[in-house]
Amino acid sequence: MSSNKLIHALYDDDDTLLSAVKMIRSQKHEIDEVYTPFPVHGLDKALGLQDTRIAIMAFIYGCIGFAISIAMMNFIMIEDWPQNIGGKPSFSYLENMPAFVPIMFELTVFFAAHLMVITFYMRSKLWPFKNAENPNPLTTDDKFLVEMGIHNNEKQLEKLLKKSGAIDISIIEKTE
Repeated sequence: MSSNKLIHALYDDDDTLLSAVKMIRSQKHEIDEVYTPFPVHGLDKALGLQDTRIAIMAFIYGCIGFAISIAMMNFIMIEDWPQNIGGKPSFSYLENMPAFVPIMFELTVFFAAHLMVITFYMRSKLWPFKNAENPNPLTTDDKFLVEMGIHNNEKQLEKLLKKSGAIDISIIEKTE
């Protein structure tokens, strides 16, 4: 049975937050979201989140950039408009490859970086002009917020959150 109420616990220290998350999860309560002003080392493990696969995508995007750089340089410098630059032969790509290494490196990094940023924004659903979903503006300064759903256990959750070191606990209605 789900409820339309959420409980917000506010913390003022990242170490307190981390131990609170571990305590809450050890009591078999489900944490919906944690809002922090900066990344907290170990919070993803404490929340039981899966490892990210963005590194795999970065490798794939780098390979795409590498392949495009080879195809682009072969077409531009060998097939379409070969030029004698500094006495270098223009007969084949392999003869010129040492001169092309910096371009291959730069395009590999360029594609990996830009496509990873686009992937991150799409995966996080961060679109231009999107309204902020942050329930408490203090979490952009120096506070940490844990958001949990209430399932007929309001008093038990309040007691647990106070014990965990929360400086403020509030009950709000869920908006969808």
